[in-house]
Amino acid sequence: MPRQANAVDFWRGFALVTIFINHVPGVFYERLTHRNFSISDSADLFVFLAGWSLRLLVKDPGRASAGYLVVRLGGRALTIYIAQVLIIAVAIGMLAAAALLLDNPLLLEWHNAAAVFHDPVPAHLGLVVLSHHLGYFDILPLYVVLMAMAPAFALLHRYAPWLVLPVSLAIYLVALSFRITLPSWPVPGEWFFNPLAWQAVFVLGFVMAGGDGVGGFVRRHIRWIRIAAVPIVIAGALVIWNSWWPDPLKVPKPVLLFVASKGYVSPMRLIQFLALVALFSATFPYIRRAVPWLTDFLARLGRNSLNVFCVGSLLSLAGQIVRFIYKGGIVVDTAVVAVGIALLYLTAWLSEWRTREKSQRAAVAPSA
Repeated sequence: MPRQANAVDFWRGFALVTIFINHVPGVFYERLTHRNFSISDSADLFVFLAGWSLRLLVKDPGRASAGYLVVRLGGRALTIYIAQVLIIAVAIGMLAAAALLLDNPLLLEWHNAAAVFHDPVPAHLGLVVLSHHLGYFDILPLYVVLMAMAPAFALLHRYAPWLVLPVSLAIYLVALSFRITLPSWPVPGEWFFNPLAWQAVFVLGFVMAGGDGVGGFVRRHIRWIRIAAVPIVIAGALVIWNSWWPDPLKVPKPVLLFVASKGYVSPMRLIQFLALVALFSATFPYIRRAVPWLTDFLARLGRNSLNVFCVGSLLSLAGQIVRFIYKGGIVVDTAVVAVGIALLYLTAWLSEWRTREKSQRAAVAPSA
Protein backbone atom coordinates (compact mmCIF):
# COMPACT_ATOMS: atom_id res chain seq x y z
CA MET A 1 0.00 0.00 0.00
CA PRO A 2 1.30 3.51 -0.78
CA ARG A 3 2.09 5.65 2.22
CA GLN A 4 -0.42 8.18 3.46
CA ALA A 5 -0.26 11.79 2.30
CA ASN A 6 2.43 13.71 4.16
CA ALA A 7 3.96 17.16 3.94
CA VAL A 8 7.07 16.08 2.00
CA ASP A 9 5.08 14.29 -0.72
CA PHE A 10 2.50 17.09 -0.85
CA TRP A 11 5.06 19.84 -1.39
CA ARG A 12 7.00 17.71 -3.84
CA GLY A 13 3.79 17.23 -5.81
CA PHE A 14 3.19 20.97 -5.63
CA ALA A 15 6.69 21.57 -7.01
CA LEU A 16 6.11 19.11 -9.86
CA VAL A 17 2.89 20.81 -10.96
CA THR A 18 4.37 24.31 -10.83
CA ILE A 19 7.52 23.21 -12.67
CA PHE A 20 5.30 21.78 -15.40
CA ILE A 21 3.36 25.05 -15.68
CA ASN A 22 6.45 27.27 -15.56
CA HIS A 23 8.09 25.21 -18.29
CA VAL A 24 5.40 26.31 -20.75
CA PRO A 25 6.57 29.92 -21.21
CA GLY A 26 3.81 32.45 -21.76
CA VAL A 27 0.98 30.21 -20.57
CA PHE A 28 -1.63 32.23 -18.68
CA TYR A 29 -1.39 30.13 -15.51
CA GLU A 30 2.33 30.76 -15.25
CA ARG A 31 1.51 34.11 -13.64
CA LEU A 32 -0.28 32.30 -10.78
CA THR A 33 2.74 30.28 -9.63
CA HIS A 34 4.70 31.43 -6.60
CA ARG A 35 7.77 32.56 -8.53
CA ASN A 36 5.79 35.74 -9.25
CA PHE A 37 6.21 36.83 -5.62
CA SER A 38 9.30 34.86 -4.67
CA ILE A 39 12.97 35.17 -5.65
CA SER A 40 13.18 31.38 -5.45
CA ASP A 41 10.89 28.94 -7.26
CA SER A 42 9.91 25.29 -7.36
CA ALA A 43 13.34 24.13 -8.51
CA ASP A 44 14.69 25.11 -5.07
CA LEU A 45 11.84 23.26 -3.37
CA PHE A 46 12.36 20.13 -5.48
CA VAL A 47 16.09 19.94 -4.69
CA PHE A 48 15.56 20.77 -1.00
CA LEU A 49 13.02 17.97 -0.63
CA ALA A 50 15.37 15.56 -2.42
CA GLY A 51 17.90 16.23 0.33
CA TRP A 52 15.18 15.86 2.97
CA SER A 53 14.21 12.46 1.55
CA LEU A 54 17.86 11.35 1.59
CA ARG A 55 18.03 12.06 5.32
CA LEU A 56 14.98 9.86 5.93
CA LEU A 57 16.86 7.05 4.19
CA VAL A 58 20.03 7.34 6.27
CA LYS A 59 18.60 8.55 9.61
CA ASP A 60 19.05 5.15 11.30
CA PRO A 61 22.77 4.27 11.48
CA GLY A 62 21.94 0.62 12.02
CA ARG A 63 19.54 0.40 9.10
CA ALA A 64 22.13 -0.16 6.37
CA SER A 65 25.86 -0.65 6.02
CA ALA A 66 28.02 2.02 4.46
CA GLY A 67 28.52 -0.17 1.42
CA TYR A 68 24.79 -0.66 0.99
CA LEU A 69 24.21 3.09 1.13
CA VAL A 70 26.84 3.75 -1.52
CA VAL A 71 25.39 1.08 -3.82
CA ARG A 72 21.79 2.17 -3.29
CA LEU A 73 22.46 5.86 -3.82
CA GLY A 74 24.71 5.12 -6.78
CA GLY A 75 21.92 3.01 -8.25
CA ARG A 76 19.51 5.90 -7.78
CA ALA A 77 21.88 8.23 -9.61
CA LEU A 78 22.11 5.70 -12.45
CA THR A 79 18.31 5.45 -12.64
CA ILE A 80 17.98 9.23 -12.89
CA TYR A 81 20.72 9.32 -15.55
CA ILE A 82 18.88 6.72 -17.65
CA ALA A 83 15.66 8.71 -17.25
CA GLN A 84 17.42 11.86 -18.45
CA VAL A 85 18.83 10.15 -21.55
CA LEU A 86 15.42 8.67 -22.33
CA ILE A 87 13.40 11.87 -22.09
CA ILE A 88 16.02 13.81 -24.05
CA ALA A 89 15.76 11.27 -26.88
CA VAL A 90 11.97 11.65 -26.87
CA ALA A 91 12.21 15.46 -26.73
CA ILE A 92 14.54 15.52 -29.73
CA GLY A 93 12.08 13.31 -31.59
CA MET A 94 9.22 15.65 -30.68
CA LEU A 95 11.10 18.68 -32.00
CA ALA A 96 12.04 16.87 -35.20
CA ALA A 97 8.45 15.69 -35.76
CA ALA A 98 7.06 19.19 -35.13
CA ALA A 99 9.58 20.71 -37.56
CA LEU A 100 8.60 18.22 -40.26
CA LEU A 101 4.84 18.41 -39.75
CA LEU A 102 4.80 22.19 -39.57
CA ASP A 103 7.47 22.61 -42.23
CA ASN A 104 9.31 24.95 -39.89
CA PRO A 105 13.03 24.19 -39.45
CA LEU A 106 13.33 26.92 -36.81
CA LEU A 107 11.81 24.46 -34.33
CA LEU A 108 15.06 22.48 -34.59
CA GLU A 109 16.81 25.37 -32.85
CA TRP A 110 14.50 25.56 -29.86
CA HIS A 111 16.03 25.18 -26.41
CA ASN A 112 19.66 24.75 -27.43
CA ALA A 113 18.79 21.81 -29.72
CA ALA A 114 20.41 23.20 -32.89
CA ALA A 115 23.70 21.36 -32.31
CA VAL A 116 21.86 18.03 -32.08
CA PHE A 117 20.58 18.42 -35.64
CA HIS A 118 23.37 20.40 -37.28
CA ASP A 119 26.42 18.83 -35.59
CA PRO A 120 25.00 15.55 -34.28
CA VAL A 121 28.13 13.52 -33.48
CA PRO A 122 29.62 15.74 -30.72
CA ALA A 123 26.17 16.92 -29.62
CA HIS A 124 24.92 13.38 -28.99
CA LEU A 125 28.12 12.57 -27.15
CA GLY A 126 27.52 15.68 -25.05
CA LEU A 127 23.99 14.53 -24.27
CA VAL A 128 25.27 11.15 -23.13
CA VAL A 129 27.97 12.56 -20.86
CA LEU A 130 25.58 15.31 -19.63
CA SER A 131 27.73 18.18 -20.91
CA HIS A 132 25.03 19.35 -23.34
CA HIS A 133 21.56 20.20 -22.07
CA LEU A 134 18.34 21.21 -23.74
CA GLY A 135 16.51 24.15 -22.23
CA TYR A 136 13.93 23.09 -19.62
CA PHE A 137 15.59 19.64 -19.47
CA ASP A 138 18.47 20.64 -17.23
CA ILE A 139 17.16 19.80 -13.74
CA LEU A 140 17.69 16.03 -13.97
CA PRO A 141 21.41 16.40 -14.88
CA LEU A 142 21.75 18.46 -11.70
CA TYR A 143 19.90 15.72 -9.79
CA VAL A 144 22.23 13.07 -11.22
CA VAL A 145 25.29 14.92 -9.91
CA LEU A 146 23.66 15.56 -6.53
CA MET A 147 22.82 11.88 -6.14
CA ALA A 148 26.38 11.00 -7.18
CA MET A 149 27.56 13.28 -4.36
CA ALA A 150 24.98 11.90 -1.92
CA PRO A 151 27.05 8.89 -0.74
CA ALA A 152 29.86 11.23 0.35
CA PHE A 153 27.47 13.38 2.41
CA ALA A 154 25.64 10.32 3.78
CA LEU A 155 28.91 8.75 4.95
CA LEU A 156 30.16 12.06 6.34
CA HIS A 157 26.90 12.31 8.27
CA ARG A 158 27.42 8.82 9.65
CA TYR A 159 30.96 9.37 10.90
CA ALA A 160 31.22 13.14 11.44
CA PRO A 161 27.73 14.68 11.27
CA TRP A 162 28.89 18.06 12.52
CA LEU A 163 30.98 18.46 9.35
CA VAL A 164 28.20 17.97 6.79
CA LEU A 165 26.86 21.52 6.64
CA PRO A 166 30.23 23.31 7.02
CA VAL A 167 31.73 21.25 4.17
CA SER A 168 28.71 21.94 1.97
CA LEU A 169 28.74 25.67 2.67
CA ALA A 170 32.50 25.82 2.07
CA ILE A 171 32.03 24.26 -1.39
CA TYR A 172 29.16 26.66 -2.03
CA LEU A 173 31.13 29.77 -1.08
CA VAL A 174 34.19 28.73 -3.08
CA ALA A 175 32.03 28.07 -6.14
CA LEU A 176 30.42 31.51 -5.89
CA SER A 177 33.62 33.37 -5.02
CA PHE A 178 35.62 31.95 -7.93
CA ARG A 179 32.75 31.20 -10.34
CA ILE A 180 33.58 27.50 -10.43
CA THR A 181 31.06 25.35 -12.27
CA LEU A 182 30.82 22.56 -14.82
CA PRO A 183 31.44 23.49 -18.47
CA SER A 184 29.07 22.63 -21.29
CA TRP A 185 30.23 20.96 -24.50
CA PRO A 186 30.17 21.00 -27.53
CA VAL A 187 28.30 24.31 -27.28
CA PRO A 188 30.61 26.56 -25.21
CA GLY A 189 29.22 27.71 -21.91
CA GLU A 190 28.40 26.29 -18.50
CA TRP A 191 25.68 24.34 -16.72
CA PHE A 192 22.62 26.46 -16.02
CA PHE A 193 22.24 24.80 -12.60
CA ASN A 194 25.70 24.77 -11.02
CA PRO A 195 25.87 21.54 -9.00
CA LEU A 196 28.65 22.91 -6.77
CA ALA A 197 26.28 25.67 -5.64
CA TRP A 198 22.98 23.78 -5.69
CA GLN A 199 24.37 21.03 -3.47
CA ALA A 200 23.95 23.55 -0.63
CA VAL A 201 20.16 23.49 -1.12
CA PHE A 202 20.28 19.68 -1.22
CA VAL A 203 22.38 19.45 1.95
CA LEU A 204 20.25 22.01 3.79
CA GLY A 205 17.26 19.77 3.14
CA PHE A 206 19.30 16.84 4.41
CA VAL A 207 20.38 18.45 7.69
CA MET A 208 17.02 20.09 8.42
CA ALA A 209 15.19 16.78 8.12
CA GLY A 210 17.01 15.51 11.20
CA GLY A 211 15.87 15.89 14.77
CA ASP A 212 19.33 16.86 15.99
CA GLY A 213 21.92 19.43 14.97
CA VAL A 214 20.61 22.14 12.66
CA GLY A 215 17.27 20.37 12.23
CA GLY A 216 16.79 20.14 15.98
CA PHE A 217 17.69 23.81 16.44
CA VAL A 218 15.16 24.86 13.79
CA ARG A 219 12.40 22.79 15.38
CA ARG A 220 13.07 24.22 18.83
CA HIS A 221 13.02 27.79 17.58
CA ILE A 222 10.61 27.52 14.66
CA ARG A 223 8.21 30.12 16.08
CA TRP A 224 10.87 32.83 16.20
CA ILE A 225 12.30 31.73 12.85
CA ARG A 226 8.88 32.15 11.26
CA ILE A 227 8.54 35.62 12.74
CA ALA A 228 11.95 36.55 11.32
CA ALA A 229 10.97 35.01 7.96
CA VAL A 230 7.97 37.31 7.44
CA PRO A 231 9.91 40.48 6.49
CA ILE A 232 12.30 38.43 4.32
CA VAL A 233 9.41 36.94 2.33
CA ILE A 234 7.77 40.37 2.01
CA ALA A 235 11.06 41.90 0.87
CA GLY A 236 11.45 39.16 -1.73
CA ALA A 237 7.98 39.90 -3.11
CA LEU A 238 8.76 43.62 -3.30
CA VAL A 239 12.00 42.89 -5.16
CA ILE A 240 10.09 40.80 -7.71
CA TRP A 241 7.22 43.25 -8.17
CA ASN A 242 9.43 46.34 -8.42
CA SER A 243 12.51 44.80 -10.05
CA TRP A 244 14.74 46.02 -7.22
CA TRP A 245 17.64 43.85 -8.31
CA PRO A 246 21.18 44.74 -7.19
CA ASP A 247 23.30 46.27 -9.92
CA PRO A 248 26.18 43.82 -10.64
CA LEU A 249 28.42 46.81 -11.43
CA LYS A 250 27.85 48.43 -8.02
CA VAL A 251 28.05 45.53 -5.58
CA PRO A 252 31.28 44.40 -3.87
CA LYS A 253 33.22 41.40 -5.09
CA PRO A 254 32.71 38.46 -5.30
CA VAL A 255 29.68 39.65 -7.25
CA LEU A 256 27.74 36.38 -6.99
CA LEU A 257 27.51 36.79 -3.22
CA PHE A 258 25.43 39.96 -3.63
CA VAL A 259 23.32 39.56 -6.76
CA ALA A 260 20.39 37.27 -7.54
CA SER A 261 21.52 34.24 -9.54
CA LYS A 262 19.43 31.15 -10.16
CA GLY A 263 22.27 29.18 -11.72
CA TYR A 264 24.47 29.70 -8.66
CA VAL A 265 21.53 29.89 -6.20
CA SER A 266 23.11 33.02 -4.71
CA PRO A 267 22.66 33.93 -1.00
CA MET A 268 19.82 36.37 -1.75
CA ARG A 269 17.87 33.56 -3.36
CA LEU A 270 18.85 30.94 -0.80
CA ILE A 271 17.93 33.03 2.24
CA GLN A 272 14.58 34.00 0.75
CA PHE A 273 13.86 30.35 -0.06
CA LEU A 274 14.62 29.22 3.50
CA ALA A 275 12.33 31.96 4.84
CA LEU A 276 9.57 30.80 2.50
CA VAL A 277 10.01 27.20 3.69
CA ALA A 278 9.87 28.30 7.33
CA LEU A 279 6.55 30.09 6.79
CA PHE A 280 4.77 27.60 4.57
CA SER A 281 5.92 24.51 6.47
CA ALA A 282 3.19 25.37 8.97
CA THR A 283 0.38 25.23 6.43
CA PHE A 284 0.16 21.53 5.51
CA PRO A 285 -2.11 20.44 8.42
CA TYR A 286 -4.55 23.25 7.61
CA ILE A 287 -4.54 22.46 3.89
CA ARG A 288 -5.05 18.79 4.73
CA ARG A 289 -8.14 19.58 6.81
CA ALA A 290 -9.56 22.14 4.38
CA VAL A 291 -9.04 20.30 1.06
CA PRO A 292 -8.07 16.67 1.71
CA TRP A 293 -8.60 15.73 -1.93
CA LEU A 294 -5.91 18.26 -2.95
CA THR A 295 -3.38 16.91 -0.48
CA ASP A 296 -4.08 13.35 -1.65
CA PHE A 297 -3.80 14.45 -5.29
CA LEU A 298 -0.46 16.23 -4.90
CA ALA A 299 0.96 13.66 -2.50
CA ARG A 300 0.36 10.92 -5.07
CA LEU A 301 2.39 12.95 -7.56
CA GLY A 302 5.10 13.45 -4.95
CA ARG A 303 5.29 9.75 -4.10
CA ASN A 304 6.10 9.03 -7.75
CA SER A 305 8.24 12.07 -8.39
CA LEU A 306 10.73 10.72 -10.93
CA ASN A 307 8.11 9.25 -13.26
CA VAL A 308 5.92 12.33 -12.91
CA PHE A 309 8.83 14.69 -13.49
CA CYS A 310 9.90 12.89 -16.66
CA VAL A 311 6.40 12.86 -18.10
CA GLY A 312 5.89 16.47 -17.02
CA SER A 313 9.04 17.59 -18.85
CA LEU A 314 7.77 16.04 -22.09
CA LEU A 315 4.26 17.43 -21.53
CA SER A 316 5.74 20.90 -21.06
CA LEU A 317 7.46 20.63 -24.45
CA ALA A 318 4.22 19.35 -25.98
CA GLY A 319 2.43 22.33 -24.44
CA GLN A 320 4.97 24.70 -25.97
CA ILE A 321 4.41 23.16 -29.40
CA VAL A 322 0.62 23.33 -29.03
CA ARG A 323 0.80 27.00 -28.04
CA PHE A 324 3.10 27.68 -30.99
CA ILE A 325 0.57 26.13 -33.37
CA TYR A 326 -2.55 27.74 -31.92
CA LYS A 327 -0.95 31.02 -30.79
CA GLY A 328 -1.90 30.60 -27.15
CA GLY A 329 -4.94 32.23 -25.61
CA ILE A 330 -6.90 31.38 -22.48
CA VAL A 331 -8.76 28.45 -24.04
CA VAL A 332 -5.60 26.83 -25.39
CA ASP A 333 -3.71 27.55 -22.17
CA THR A 334 -6.48 26.06 -20.04
CA ALA A 335 -6.55 22.93 -22.19
CA VAL A 336 -2.75 22.58 -22.05
CA VAL A 337 -2.63 22.90 -18.27
CA ALA A 338 -5.73 20.80 -17.54
CA VAL A 339 -4.74 17.94 -19.84
CA GLY A 340 -1.15 18.12 -18.61
CA ILE A 341 -2.04 17.90 -14.92
CA ALA A 342 -4.51 15.08 -15.63
CA LEU A 343 -1.76 13.14 -17.41
CA LEU A 344 0.63 13.77 -14.52
CA TYR A 345 -1.92 12.25 -12.17
CA LEU A 346 -2.47 9.33 -14.54
CA THR A 347 1.30 8.74 -14.55
CA ALA A 348 1.36 8.63 -10.75
CA TRP A 349 -1.69 6.35 -10.60
CA LEU A 350 -0.22 3.94 -13.14
CA SER A 351 3.09 3.89 -11.27
CA GLU A 352 1.35 2.88 -8.04
CA TRP A 353 -0.93 0.42 -9.84
CA ARG A 354 2.11 -1.29 -11.37
CA THR A 355 3.84 -1.47 -8.00
CA ARG A 356 0.70 -2.85 -6.38
CA GLU A 357 0.27 -5.49 -9.11
CA LYS A 358 3.87 -6.64 -8.73
CA SER A 359 3.44 -6.90 -4.96
CA GLN A 360 0.27 -8.94 -5.31
CA ARG A 361 1.86 -11.32 -7.81
CA ALA A 362 4.86 -11.76 -5.53
CA ALA A 363 2.55 -12.50 -2.57
CA VAL A 364 0.69 -15.31 -4.37
CA ALA A 365 3.70 -16.80 -6.15
CA PRO A 366 4.53 -20.32 -4.88
CA SER A 367 7.71 -20.50 -2.85
CA ALA A 368 10.65 -22.38 -4.38
